This record gives sequence, structure tokens and C-alpha cells, in this order.
Amino acid sequence: MATIRQKAYQDVLNRTPKHIDFDGKISELYGQNVFHSEVMREYLPSDAFKSMMESIQNGTRLDRKMADQVASAMKDWALTKGATHYTHWFQPLTGSTAEKHDAFFKPVGPGKAIERFDGDLLVQQEPDASSFPNGGIRNTFEARGYTAWDPSSPAFVIGKTLCIPTIFISYTGESLDYKMPLLKALHVVDQAAVEVCQYFDKNVTKVNATLGWEQEYFLIDQALFNARPDLMMTGRALFGHAPAKGQQLEDHYFGSIPERVNAFMREFETESLKLGIPVTTRHNEVAPNQFECAPIFEECNLANDHNLLLMDLMEKIARKHDFRVLLHEKPFSGVNGSGKHNNWSLSTNTGVNLLAPGKNPKSNLQFLTFFVNTIKAIHDYDDVLRACIASAGNDHRLGANEAPPAIISAFIGSQLSGLLDDIEKNVKAGKMTPEDKTELKLNIGKIPQIMLDNTDRNRTSPFAFTGNKFEFRAVGSSANCASAMIVLNTIMAKQLKDFKKSVDDRIAKGEAKDEAILKELQKLIKESKKIRFEGNGYGDEWVKDAEKRGLKNLKDTPRALQVWGDKKVVKLFDDMNVLTPRELEARKEIEFENYILKLQIEARIMGDVVNSMIIPAVVEYQNTLIKNVQGLIDVLGSKAGKEAANIQIELIQRISIHLNKMKATADAMLMERKAANKLSHAEDKAFAYCDKVRIHFDEIRYHADKLEMLVDDELWPMPKFREMLFTR
Repeated sequence: MATIRQKAYQDVLNRTPKHIDFDGKISELYGQNVFHSEVMREYLPSDAFKSMMESIQNGTRLDRKMADQVASAMKDWALTKGATHYTHWFQPLTGSTAEKHDAFFKPVGPGKAIERFDGDLLVQQEPDASSFPNGGIRNTFEARGYTAWDPSSPAFVIGKTLCIPTIFISYTGESLDYKMPLLKALHVVDQAAVEVCQYFDKNVTKVNATLGWEQEYFLIDQALFNARPDLMMTGRALFGHAPAKGQQLEDHYFGSIPERVNAFMREFETESLKLGIPVTTRHNEVAPNQFECAPIFEECNLANDHNLLLMDLMEKIARKHDFRVLLHEKPFSGVNGSGKHNNWSLSTNTGVNLLAPGKNPKSNLQFLTFFVNTIKAIHDYDDVLRACIASAGNDHRLGANEAPPAIISAFIGSQLSGLLDDIEKNVKAGKMTPEDKTELKLNIGKIPQIMLDNTDRNRTSPFAFTGNKFEFRAVGSSANCASAMIVLNTIMAKQLKDFKKSVDDRIAKGEAKDEAILKELQKLIKESKKIRFEGNGYGDEWVKDAEKRGLKNLKDTPRALQVWGDKKVVKLFDDMNVLTPRELEARKEIEFENYILKLQIEARIMGDVVNSMIIPAVVEYQNTLIKNVQGLIDVLGSKAGKEAANIQIELIQRISIHLNKMKATADAMLMERKAANKLSHAEDKAFAYCDKVRIHFDEIRYHADKLEMLVDDELWPMPKFREMLFTR
């Protein structure tokens, strides 16, 4: 009888690509299922359209009459797309999105009904807040929470449902989601950046943070996925010996995309474009069966919504193609894990990228101002950046010689480093002479030429400058980008506000504006120098160097999450009006709980697989070997039989050693898990799971993987890495 694994593998061999292609220009697809400004212009009266644009661009509140008109237009448009229901689409602190669907339906008499959707239903709904993570903000019996419409992110139709992006708050007004603090962080960085831009251009009245994410993921055939309980329950293979061929030949990276994978990509890209997600890039990644997609840069809030939407689309469409998408940061040991690089910049309403060098000393001084302030913000809050990317999954990836290390540093390239060093040395105390100013202007004017021949990218850096943006490479593939963007924009806003105050103080004391800016930049360059690192972030020498510099090395999630309780961090988010102390404490509690649950599930699955799958398969093979040995002894006699069965006897002994050690370690893990579960405080429990439960995982796996290589291939119960990574 064929095993589950053998049946799964046969299913894979019978797969054929499922082509669902669009005939025509892909540009014609873009935004066709989005209630964007051109659709609004068509469906809304002119005064309502004007009010709506004012609300989107400046955050002004819509009055009830206008909200009713927008709701009616939105409903009429959605009906033309076949929609029958609507939902408030929000981002609770689960890490994924949530929605509750209601019909456009209202009875108006016997046998009569109409499609109904008014301003009240558009602006606010009331889902159950007690069923989502709240970190103690709400009691279980206190169920009320509210979703509130975010006009800055356009509504869209998926299938038969109109989806309306919203924030999610408690009855008492605290944030229970990612979107609300992200919007606050974007607002405060806008205000702070505009004030600094006024030194250079009085026409700047708005600054947007922009985000371009790069989404990495693995594709595994659905049959093989279903035959692996660990993949199904945790998103990663807790067991599995590395195949003889992994990624060492580097033949997968940027290679020809397998046709079945290509068919999946074309469909999810088509659906993405319809939803206004400007996906333009696809390619094979480094590890076998690993891939990446990326869009054009967008405003940060919209880009984040689009990434969450895309992840959901990928999972749904993958199933149609008999695949499963793995978004875990480290699904397979021995090959690269997956990240989600967050490319971040700031752009003005005048069309200027503030992190791109200009064409003259004035514009380059503006570039240097924002460039140096970004580095200073990273320097001052490196631990907060580490905390915002902390997760059980990312712990397997960070610092694993494939991803940026857990130590936060900034890479800017040798030439820009040289320029900052020159500024640090050349700006002199006291009043600047005309010669000093001329020399500095000449150096600053050379920035565009420098950038043409900039230092190569440093893939080992967690925070790297890449020409006109900073790339936050340490974000995990399954993460909500908002977590990193909330932190990055908040610390940047704080730094810009401090910079503005210091420069204004210098000007008030009689320094010229440019001189005041340059001297303040010199101060910031000196203060933030230790965060700049141009070398190999994977090397052991960097760990020692970073320690000498005083940089933090928060190696695991529990230690990183403790940062949220630091007084300096609490004050930062409170002062910036992004998260109250209570909201921050709640998020800390939620993240500790999430970490515990992830490890708790992994520990349970490891125990289940060891006891119900691996041990029975191993014992069955051992029995076969024992029968073989006994048969040889019966035929040849005791001495000759044992000599003839020497290999089998040695194999039985090796198997017994690994079997006993695997079982003993699994039992020890179980005892530690029981002890950890008795702890009532989330932080204590998280440290117990990290330091006393998780430490057994590698040893259990080591012995299980050794057994995989010893046991008859046909008896091994789960699909092997060579099947999952190389079967398409």
C-alpha cells in the first residue's frame, strides 16, 4: 500500500500548469476594481468629489451629507462590479487582515427589498473587539470596538465584496490595529519634514513617506504541504535533512521560472493590477522554490495596504494552482530564508525625493540634511528598530549568514562616508570664513557625481542607503510592513523636530542659516558615527566590533521586545502622539503572547510528529532489520550469521542511539513546556520558552534528520526536502 508521502508525490508528478491569461495590455487592468479618484469624479457630484479629495489629501473630515453621497456612489459603482456585500477591511494585531461581510440589502415591504448603503455604514461599524488581541485594553466581556473608514486608502472590490479600508479602535478609543498608529506616524513625519524643508523651499507644504516592499516567498505543492503536519501548523519544516543539492550551485537565482510557477505568477499579478497594486517585478530567489515580487513605490499607507492585500491574494490563488505559499521567514533549514525589504524615502508635494541628491549645492544641502538626520535617528533608536522586526520566525533568519544580523547598523558606502567625514572635519568652530563656505559648497556640489559611482550594495547590512532611499532589509517576510514603518517614521519625525529646534537656536544666536545647518549636521555626524558600518555584517569580527562601539545585539525576540518598556521609548511614542503608554504596553503584551503561542505550537507539533510518525516508521524499519539478522543466523548459524549481518547490526545500533536520544530530548522538552505553561506572566513565560523549551528543538531535529538518512526511503512518513524544494 502506498504511503501518504508516496501518494502526495504521485499527485505532484501529475500536475500541469493552469493558464488563466488576460488577452490585451496589462495596463488596461490597472485599478479596474478600485474606487480611485477618476471613478469618484465620474460617480460623485462636483462638491462631494472636491470634499472627498480634500479629505484624502489633507485629512479633513467629511460631513454627514457628503458621506452619504460617497457611500451611495461607492455602492452604485460596486454593484456594476457584481458586488453583493460590503466589509470594513482592517488590520487587527493578529498580523493578518480581518473582515465581516454585510449585504447591500434592506427589506422595504412584503416581497420587496432594496440595495442599501449609507454614510453611517461607510464611516463606522462595530465588530467584536474582545475576540482580537488587545493586550489587556479590553476585558473579555467588554466586546465593543469600532472600525472607522480611512479615506486615504481607496475602497476596492474582491469577488462579490466591496472592501473599505478602516482603522480599528476600542470602545475607549485606543488603537487595536496597525493602521491607526501608522497614519499618526505619517502625519507627524509630514509635519516635521515640512518644517525642515522650509529652510530650502517655501513651496513645500506636504511630505509623504514612500514605501517600496520586496516580498520573498516559497511555493510548495499542495499535496506535499498537506503531508507535512509541521508545515501545515507552523509554516516551517521542523524536521528534514538537507538534500545533497541545495542552493550551493546558485543556479536557481534569476533562473528560468518554471512554467507551473509562471502560470501562478501571471494570475496573481493580473488580480493585483486590477486592485491597483503596481506589481512589476518577478524572479527566482536564491533558494530552490523561492521567489520574489515587487511593486513600484507608493505612499506608505497605501503601499502597506497593498502588501497585505497581495499576501492574501497569493495564498488564495496559489491554491487554485495546487500550490501553497510559505511566507514564514525560515521554512527550510539549510537554505536561505525570506525577508521583505522595506525601501523607504520621503517625497515632497513639489516632486522632490528628499533622499536623492540634487543638481546644485542648495538641493544637495537639503539632501544631506535628511540623509544625516536619518542616520542619527537610526543611531538613537537602533533598539526600537530591532524590536519592531522581532518575531519567532525572524529569529531563525537574522544573523544566519543569509540575512542582516540582529545588530542594527547603517551602510552608506565608502564615498558618502568620506563626504561625511570631510564635513565633520572641515566645519570649524566659530564663524565660517568665505573660504570655508566655498570649499564646503564645492564638496557638496560633487554629490551627484559621487552617486554615479557609489559603493556596491551591502546585502549584509540591515539598513542600507541605496542611492535615493534607505532599504530596511531586516523586516521578515510574514510581517506587516506597518510595524517597521510606524517606528521608522516616528523616530525620523522626532529627529527632524530636534534638528529644527537646534538650527533655529543657532540662527537666533546670529549664525547664518546655511552655516547653522552645516554645524548642526557636523554635530549629528559625530554623534551617530558608530552606527555606520561598511564591512561584512555576517562575520564574527563585526559582533566584537559592535560590542566595542556600544551597539546592542538583541539576539532573540523576548530580549528585543523588552525595549517597548523602556522609559525613553514610551516617552518617544507618547510625545509624538503615535502610541499612548497604555497602547504601547498592550502591544508589548500581545507580541510576547504571540511569541509564546508560536513556540508552543511548534513544541507540540514536534512532540506529535516524533511520537506518532517518526518513531513508528523507525521501529518498523528496525524490525525489518532484526528479522533479516535473525534469518541469517537461522540459516548460517550464530557466528557466521552475525558476521554476515554485521552491517545490519551496526545500522540497528546507530538507529537505536538516535531514536533513544530523540525521544529523551522530546520528553525533556515536554517537561520544560509544562513548567513554562505554569508561569502566569507573559514576559516570564516567553523567556522560559526561549531559553528552556526552544533549546531542545535543534537536538530533536538533529537526531530525527539522522534517522531520515538511515531509514528505508519508502518507509519515511513525510515528504523530504529534495521532494519539496525540487518538485514543481
